[in-house]
Amino acid sequence: MTTLNSEPVASLLDRLFTEADASRVDIPATFAGMTDDQAHAMLGSRTEYLDLYTRMKDLPLPVSREAGSLLYMLARFGNARSIVEFGTSFGISTLHLAAAIRDNGGGRIITTEFEPSKIARARRNIEAGGLLDLVEIREGDALVTLGRDLPESIDLVLLDGAKGLYNDILDLLESRLRPGALLVGDNADMCPEYLERVRAIGGGYLSIPFADDVELSMKIG
Repeated sequence: MTTLNSEPVASLLDRLFTEADASRVDIPATFAGMTDDQAHAMLGSRTEYLDLYTRMKDLPLPVSREAGSLLYMLARFGNARSIVEFGTSFGISTLHLAAAIRDNGGGRIITTEFEPSKIARARRNIEAGGLLDLVEIREGDALVTLGRDLPESIDLVLLDGAKGLYNDILDLLESRLRPGALLVGDNADMCPEYLERVRAIGGGYLSIPFADDVELSMKIG
């Protein structure tokens, strides 16, 4: 048994994923009156993200069940003790990562979210999972909250916030990534500059698309 498939985490995640599946019908309302091109541009914007995610403050916006399991496995396989997460939302991905850290023997996750109501819900969920002691939740714009007080060495990064900021967030974290550190970019196709960077030959990363919407990269330089 692992923390992930033991109580209270297993039933908690099942409930949260079920609630998230039910909420997906509300996502189109966020983009009411927009064309597909306008909606896609807003999702990838480096300037409109605060407005966008304020509109979606009541939506869980979680990773998929499969991506959650992948995060747990990557963190366990790499014996991750120091993790940074961009985009807490309701804490579903945070729970997967914290479960891995618990099973690795301890460590810390720094996760960041600018919407106060989401932070409150995430904190309740992580506490209900018995994992809050492993998690530091930073409130505010990640360009500020991840610009200070970072661990000397980072083992794994999850990028699942405003898509247009993935490259900017990597700028903040890159000097702390240990050789072999993993980057998981959800919906990374919405930030072409990020994909160009991690896929560049000689750019210091080995990177592949995983499933339909995840980019998995490893720091090699």
